Amino acid sequence: MPASILQHIQAKKAKLDTLRPLSREQLQRLKTYFDIEFTYHSNAIEGNTLNFSETKLVINEGLTIGGKSLNEHLEAINHKEAIDFIEELSQQQTITLKDIKDLHFLILKGIDTQNAGTFRNIEVGVRKSNGEIHTFCEPLKVPEKMQEFIEAFNTPSNDIPTQAAKLHLEFVTIHPFSDGNGRCARLLMNLKLLQEGYPLTIIHVKDRVQYIQAIEKYQQVGDDTAFVELVAKKVDESLGKYIELVNTKVL
Repeated sequence: MPASILQHIQAKKAKLDTLRPLSREQLQRLKTYFDIEFTYHSNAIEGNTLNFSETKLVINEGLTIGGKSLNEHLEAINHKEAIDFIEELSQQQTITLKDIKDLHFLILKGIDTQNAGTFRNIEVGVRKSNGEIHTFCEPLKVPEKMQEFIEAFNTPSNDIPTQAAKLHLEFVTIHPFSDGNGRCARLLMNLKLLQEGYPLTIIHVKDRVQYIQAIEKYQQVGDDTAFVELVAKKVDESLGKYIELVNTKVL
């Protein structure tokens, strides 16, 4: 990431730190806001058809939305629980493979319980935007690749937004699970950010095409520039929104 962009983000992060500590009530209201935003957009990227208001009703009120599938309801409920889990994990200095498997279990429980929290034992691929099929690493290599991922996750960095972005890229490139890898990657990216005091960073559904193309560019030619820049933009937006909500006392 260019030094000027990193400095801008770090300055905004420093500004947020001057507003801390926030009251318990402020923190809870901010959490409620970001939990719904993150859940809606992350699930919508994967094709969930619950709109923002419906997602809010499912999570906050426990309501059932007519015409929507059980799985779509569970995806919203599970994602909220997964956010709670990464917030707990963010208090730890290191994470483990078990933490990642537990996180994935929360994402898929009740949807695909057989594979939830279990590394895949089959070959998997994805159709790229150009129609070609990209095949991920063979299943026997997944445990080794994930151990390398854990080591990278727990390595200190002076550029947390870039580290978080690259961790996301590595995770979806390993593709350790049969399903739920995108949601898990976005949660793990945010776990790294939360560990360092950043608020949740949200990839919006309107950015889906740019997001997928940036991932594909990395997987095709190893160029992570577009993805790192996208994440940097979203980290900056999230910091700005968090500061705005605190300063205006809207929440």
